[in-house]
Amino acid sequence: MFNREQLFKKDSPLQKDEKSPVNLSAANPAPARPIQAEPPKPEAPVVKPAPVRESEAKGSRLIVGPDIKLKGAEITDCDTLVVEGRVEAAMDSRVIQIAEQGVFSGTAGIDIAEIYGRFEGDLTARKQLVIHATGKVTGKVRYGKLTIEEGGELSGDIGSLNAPELRRPAVIAAGSPLPRP
Repeated sequence: MFNREQLFKKDSPLQKDEKSPVNLSAANPAPARPIQAEPPKPEAPVVKPAPVRESEAKGSRLIVGPDIKLKGAEITDCDTLVVEGRVEAAMDSRVIQIAEQGVFSGTAGIDIAEIYGRFEGDLTARKQLVIHATGKVTGKVRYGKLTIEEGGELSGDIGSLNAPELRRPAVIAAGSPLPRP
């Protein structure tokens, strides 16, 4: 077993005695220095999509990163799709976020769409479509609520899901004047 007195006796080279100075350089070649954390190294800038609300972040999430191309896919059972690269697909999901450099081409049925990049094709945003200043949406677009920031673009066959359809009367009484628009 260990002999406590021998481990901690005064003539140990690791303890300093007032009478005889101890040279620790042989035991420790370099003097002890406080450990300093290195400053974080700068990384390449990352284009991030808008933050997803906590209620939307739950569930499955697919991120198509920059320089990735996903073509000819049918995306199912995906709660949130984040597009930073290029996607050519058909999908039905809860949330799509297209980053500034991202492109989605195809057909999408979505609850909430946030567009910073480009969407080309058929888009149905059942609850809300948000087109940010750098966003561009072209094609057949249907939406519940629509928000377009200054600079955002929307073109094509555009319509609200909530708009009442305009209907003409089926029968016009004989002799009555035609309704004026």
